[in-house]
Amino acid sequence: MSDLMMTKGSGNVFADLGFGAEEAQNLLLRSQTMMAVATWYEASGLTQAKAAKALGITQPRLNQVLKGRISEFSLDALVNMATRAGMRVGLTIRPVPRVKAVAARATTPAKQHRAQRRKAGELVAA
Repeated sequence: MSDLMMTKGSGNVFADLGFGAEEAQNLLLRSQTMMAVATWYEASGLTQAKAAKALGITQPRLNQVLKGRISEFSLDALVNMATRAGMRVGLTIRPVPRVKAVAARATTPAKQHRAQRRKAGELVAA
């Protein structure tokens, strides 16, 4: 018996591969959309040329989708293809329990200047 060690994944292979959170999420969404378009193509029975025309792209572009060339496509372009294929594309957004959001505070330049002076130890009159 071998001594293989298994680690539970995060649910996002791109994050597990070391991509930053934002890029990993974008790559995951793009890959899921590409797989949906590829599945549609395989089930359609169309030639690449006819399927590409239905998607509003060229046959070489469809071939890039089918080969998984993820870096060639924006999420917008892939959503457009999926929509043209008759799919309804949605995006679910939910908070991640272990990530705290940083509240943005709207301040005026004068308030920012006073805050900087306070940090520097100067006496500031409001």
